[in-house]
Amino acid sequence: MLFSSLNFLFIFLPAFLGVYYLVPQRHRNWPLLAGSLVFYGYGLRARPWVMVLFLLLVCLTYVAGRGVEPEAKRPRAMLAASLGIMAGCLLGFKYAGLFTTHNPALPLGISFFSFQMMAYIIDVYWGRIPAERSFRKLFTALALFPKLISGPLAPYGSIARQMTQRSSTWQRFDYGLRDFILGLGMKVLLADQIGGIWRQVEAIGIGSISTPLAWLGIVSFSLQLYFDFYGYSLMAIGVGRMIGFRLPKNFVTPYASRSVSEFWRRWHITLGRWFLEYIYIPLGGNRKGKLKEIRNLFIVWVLTGIWHGSTLNFLLWGLYIFLFMLIEKLWLEPYLEASPVWSHVYLLIVILISWLIFAVTDLNQLGLYFTKLFPFFGGVQIPYGDALRMLEKYGEALLAGINVCTPGFMRTWDKNRQKYLGTLFLVVIFWCAVYFLAAGLNDPFLYFSF
Repeated sequence: MLFSSLNFLFIFLPAFLGVYYLVPQRHRNWPLLAGSLVFYGYGLRARPWVMVLFLLLVCLTYVAGRGVEPEAKRPRAMLAASLGIMAGCLLGFKYAGLFTTHNPALPLGISFFSFQMMAYIIDVYWGRIPAERSFRKLFTALALFPKLISGPLAPYGSIARQMTQRSSTWQRFDYGLRDFILGLGMKVLLADQIGGIWRQVEAIGIGSISTPLAWLGIVSFSLQLYFDFYGYSLMAIGVGRMIGFRLPKNFVTPYASRSVSEFWRRWHITLGRWFLEYIYIPLGGNRKGKLKEIRNLFIVWVLTGIWHGSTLNFLLWGLYIFLFMLIEKLWLEPYLEASPVWSHVYLLIVILISWLIFAVTDLNQLGLYFTKLFPFFGGVQIPYGDALRMLEKYGEALLAGINVCTPGFMRTWDKNRQKYLGTLFLVVIFWCAVYFLAAGLNDPFLYFSF
């Protein structure tokens, strides 16, 4: 079930909230678990076996948590076995298509809930948190529907405390509702509409587009991906707050960054934190010399690329990000700090090209797209009629999206979100989004593919 669907907005969410708030506060984890299973099960109607897989992995997580405690007989063996099974499931489903003629669909949410489960087991092994004795509490925390399918990734310790200590107030509900509506608008009114340019580029064919449209296409994809995932994260955070949970931020105006390193501290923050805490720091981080720091950074970005997909372009994307982070660390960083304007221009160009590598899975088509972006040889003329037609159709959404990317918009929003003007803005956004949904002018969330 999509957050940006009429079924969720007008059936599931009102019904769930009604039941949730009718139940006394001390018993609300029961409707929370039931609602989460209904939410997830609805998305698995065509593949009910995925629910069985999820339940088995929850059971494994519970058993492994008890088995990696210091007083357990063989905690290290249990750690290796449980993490091996979970990583094997994740990679097996992602990469099954490489070894068979049939490419099975990725189980919904496995990239996220498997990382949550692995993080819990590792945290218990390291002594950060005690193993959870209550299976129901662990099950409910892992199945928590606002974050189940696409995050944000939240430490189990934080969620476990809120399972018993959260409080629901009208102020928190109101704040969460406003976040949810803003995220809905980002997804339906910006991501889905701006993404029309990229869909047109794919329909026309890369070989037939002009250089201006090629650049417009990757700008479109970059903004679509941002508002798609940022919108989802805001909706997840909003629903969480409406039921008393605080989920971590996932984005902080990343396109305002001035380096690739800064961009990835602001984009998909919880995934970056996961790789930092469970891969980079355990390998030694930056504490064991420059060469090992570079090695650790390389491993993190190879794994990040592999996590996103099984085709070679995702590995190339990870290596591309690693390369520019390395260049910044070894040479470029002082120059970027000295020039606010040129550092921002540099960042935008590098990140736009990175999203092109991310978006085009066929390497031949990717190479062809680069020739469209940089037609330096052969005296190629650069027509622009196709780009102008796209701007006529999608220009308003594109300009709105660029504006919403800026820190200025977010500062203005934070200043006015609780005021009358902010309320009116959200009412307009909500009903415009509902109209677009009813008209079928929306797409599934991009990150569900990963």
